Parts: sequence; C-alpha cells; structure tokens
Amino acid sequence: MKRDFRLGVVVMSFFVGKMIYAQSVENSLSKMQKPNILFILTDDQRYDSIKTFNTLIDGQEMSQLGYIESPEVDKLASQGTTFINTYCQAPGCAPSRATMHSGRYPFRSGIYEFEWHNNVAEHTNPSLPEQMASIGYQTFHVGKLGFRLKGLSKNGRPKGHKVYQTDIDFRRLGFEGLTDYTYGSIKELDGKPLNPPVNRVELFVTPEGKFEYVCDELIAQRKEYKSVAEDITKKYDLIRHYKKGAKESISKGMVISGVSPQPAGKTRDGYYAHFLNEYLVNENKGFNAGTLKFNGVDPSKPVFAHIGFDFPHTPVLPPADYRERFQKHTYKIPKVTDKELKSIPSQVKRLVNNKYTDHLSEEDLQKMIQDYYAFCAYGDRLVGKAANDFIAYSEKHNQPWMIIYVCGDHGWKLNEHGATSKFTPWEWDSHNPIIVVSSDKKKFPAGKVVKEFTEFVDIAPTALAAAGEKLTSEKYGYLDGLDMAEIVAEEAPIRDYIIGETHAVIGPRAYIRTKDYVLSLKTRPTRKEGEDMKWALSASWEDLDPALYDFKKDPQEINNVAFDKKYEQIAKMMKDKLLNIVLGDNRVEVNWEKQGTGTKIFRSNFAPGAHDYKLKL
Repeated sequence: MKRDFRLGVVVMSFFVGKMIYAQSVENSLSKMQKPNILFILTDDQRYDSIKTFNTLIDGQEMSQLGYIESPEVDKLASQGTTFINTYCQAPGCAPSRATMHSGRYPFRSGIYEFEWHNNVAEHTNPSLPEQMASIGYQTFHVGKLGFRLKGLSKNGRPKGHKVYQTDIDFRRLGFEGLTDYTYGSIKELDGKPLNPPVNRVELFVTPEGKFEYVCDELIAQRKEYKSVAEDITKKYDLIRHYKKGAKESISKGMVISGVSPQPAGKTRDGYYAHFLNEYLVNENKGFNAGTLKFNGVDPSKPVFAHIGFDFPHTPVLPPADYRERFQKHTYKIPKVTDKELKSIPSQVKRLVNNKYTDHLSEEDLQKMIQDYYAFCAYGDRLVGKAANDFIAYSEKHNQPWMIIYVCGDHGWKLNEHGATSKFTPWEWDSHNPIIVVSSDKKKFPAGKVVKEFTEFVDIAPTALAAAGEKLTSEKYGYLDGLDMAEIVAEEAPIRDYIIGETHAVIGPRAYIRTKDYVLSLKTRPTRKEGEDMKWALSASWEDLDPALYDFKKDPQEINNVAFDKKYEQIAKMMKDKLLNIVLGDNRVEVNWEKQGTGTKIFRSNFAPGAHDYKLKL
C-alpha cells in the first residue's frame, strides 16, 4: 500500500505538472496573440509623392507637378488597406504628433502648437506607447518623435519623461556622427572657447566622419568661417528660403534644395531604418549605436515600434544618385495670381508672406521640386526596408503583426498659393492618407480602399484595439478617434466631415472639411489661454477672417467664396457646426507655461455632443 500511495503521488504530480506547463504555454501563446505593431511616420510628406494615392485621388499615377517614384509604399498598399481620405488635425509637426500619440483632438488635449506640456494636468492620460507598455508590450522608438511631453518633479520642476522604453533619438545619433545632417550647440572650436557659446549650429557630416559647421553667429565670432560656410553652401548646392525683398543668408532660412553629404543608407533616415533592424535582430542581446548602448528585442513579448523618419522635412538633402535621377525631369511649377493672393484670409496670409516662394527664380523652384520628390523617393526605399525587416522578424517567430504607415504628419506646399511650408488648412497641408497592413487579412484586406473620412485621432484606438483592448471600457473613454478595423467592417459611425485646429504661425484657426467644401476661420483674437474662449460665437463674419472653398468645383482651393452670397447658407451651417464642436464640446485650454510646467486648465462645454459626425448640407 505504501508503494501504491507513493506511485499515486508521483502520477498525480506528473499530471499536475503537465497541466501547469500546459497552462503556462497557453498563457504564453495568449500573450503572443497580441500582434507586433510598427508605426511608420514620415515628415512634411505630400500625398502626391505616392503613385497609389495619386491614382485614387487624381486619377493618374504621377503627381500633377511631374515624375515621382514610390514602389515600396505602393507595395504596402497592395498588401493592406488604404484609408485614402485621412486628414491631420493640426498641420504642424508637434501638435499633429501629439494628436497621434494621445488619440485626442487639439481642442481636447489643449496642445495647439509647439508648446511643451506635461502629464500631470488633470485632463491628461497616458500616451499610446505608455498604454501599450501597460498591457505587456515592449516599446521602441527611433528617429524623430516631436511629441513635446515632460514630467514634473514633486516640487513642480520639469523633468524628462520617457514615453518609449527604448528610445534612439535623432539628436543622440547626430552627435555620434551617425547622420548626414544635424544641429546642436558648440562651446569651442579648434580648441578655442566661443564667447558666447553658439546655440544652434548646422552640422553637415561627411563620409569620413568630419563635421562641417554653418552658422551666421559662428561667423560673427570667427570671420575665417565665412569662406568655410560659403564653400559648404557651394559643395552641397544649398538653396535656402528667404523672404521677398530680403537678403540671402549663408545659414539662415530653411534648406529647400541641396544634396546630402552622405550616400544612400548613411543619411539620418538611413540610420533610423538600420537601427530598427539592429533592435530586431539582436534578440535578448545588446547592440551599439556609436558609443551608445541599447538592448535588443525580447521575442517573448509583443513589440510596439515607432520609426519617425525626417524625410522630406527640410533640409531637403536627397543622396546624390537620387538627386541626379530626378534632375532629368522637368516639373510644372504652380503659380499664384494677384486675385488669389487678395482673397487669402489675413491669418493665412501671414504664412504665405513668411514662406513666400513665388519670387524665387525658375531654376531654384525647379530644384526645390525635383529635390523634394527625389527625397521622397529615397525615403520610400527606407520605408520598404523598415516594413520588410519588421515582417521578417514577426514571421520568423510565427507572431501576428500590423504596420500603420502614415504619409506625413501633415503635408507641404511647393509654391501652391505662392508659398512653401505647412501650417494651413489647405488640402496640400492636411491630406495625409494612411495604409494599414496586417497579417490578419480579414480585418485589413489586401488591396482594399476605404473612402470614408478618417483622422489622425484614429491611430491610437486602432493600435489598442488590435492589441485586444476594449475601447468601450472606462480606461479609454478619453479617446476621440475610431478603430479603423471597425471602419473597414462598416461597424463605425460614418463621418460627414473632419475637423482640425492649429495656433502655430498663423494664430488660432479651426477648420472643417466635407467631401465638397472646406471652411476655416479665426477662433479667437489672441493666443491667451482661457480668454475670449467664446469670442467667435458673436464675432462678425469679417472678423472671423473666413476661407471657404468649393472643392468639387475648385480642387486647388484657389477661389475663396466665403463672401459669395450663393454660399451664405452653406457657410453658416459649417461655421455653426465647427464652432459648436471646437469651442463648445468639451474644449480644453491649458496654461502650460514656458517650460511645460503649467497645469491650470480652462474648459468650455456649452454644446456637449455637438461632434456627432453628422452634417447635411
């Protein structure tokens, strides 16, 4: 009996052990059902740099301006679902990236321009990567982030706040020389101190690792560097933007045309793609980026990775082989008329005057456009590398995966409306399609095109829902967007319009766009938080400084019909809808203070529920 009892214990232990092991495997497999997610974002990229988007929007492969190349993004479109009518909520880098990382409209987050902000103000919530980390993801970022979030210490002083567990920042790579261009401050030069130190110096990095300096303030202290700066400008064929009537500068003004000091693959964007791959191939091992050390991926956990490319943001510096190829093509240069300039609202005209380009020579405008599309074509190659490396890693481990590709944090003008840059509600600044490619072809079918409106606020809920989170839970009640998988499945509300608001450069201005019309207007007389929050409700039509375009008749948005009597009813309906939403449906403004330490909140909620996606004109 004694022996039998022991045998029973052994047998029971065996089966219990087996059950525990099976449960452990099941739990592990359950965790791995969360897909690996790669969030790819480019910077200042127009939709017309992508053939697939042009075909869907304009009915032709090439840009309206001329030749483009985009084989890798076109491949992604064929493998996944294209959300062709996606619009950004703020046509400026920092507020747009805040929208993507928070899942909130600017009028709900209180982030309207390039202000530093914090995670202590009572209306804030964890960012998307922090939410992903809280549900078991390892999070990784390389490149540009542009999400200007800080933490606060107990005494209220600002401190760094890491939103990604592993973060390979572009500035750190730049200081390591792993780039073609960066900027920074220098305290000494050639062993001699600078007095005062120069805070923003452009640094061009040669293939030999030599740093070449360009800066007017540096020249003021070291006269001999003027000839050096002139040589660099000539060497890289740099064309800088300058205002009409102003004198050209060696270092002031954004570089709108030039050639990279480095070959393809060794630019700053090339290094971003390289280090994403380094992270993925060095499983449970460390890897180096110059003198910097990082840990590679842990295959037992799902990955949420974000690669923030800088292309085609200024300085526009395509590698030499791409530049030479695109210089063989002649582009149509958009022109602006005096009639159009007179019709542009005064707020928007601030941007046009500040970034006016119609005074540049035909040769310089050609180079500006050629180099922009060459830069986009080079970037397309890197997008393909990042996507392919990520898919290869996931499939190696038999793990589900998803890629969210966003064509620009906003767009860019190439002399449309007589200007360059972004910051306006015009189509070229705000229309940024998204492609979602997934191993789950039921949720995101290959080659499918969704024509319903989508917005950047949809990115965060889409990633969280793919990870298995219930967006209806109280935890995610703050999210403003929709799950794009539900949009595909026709289970989400259909938007009659998209909305946005920006305060950067032009001042406080909001916009609403339907399939046929786009209206933008001034929302307040000053930027002062908490003051005049309802000013626009009683302001005259003239004081609202409106712009209304009939998109079906005027797709280039040239003829402002805001004061045309035939559009009076449409303008009123769009104005009322827009103001009720952005001013009255849980609006938040925050005095963030200069260093992002402020937490004082101002609210306006006189029209709760106004943002219901419905607008019948």
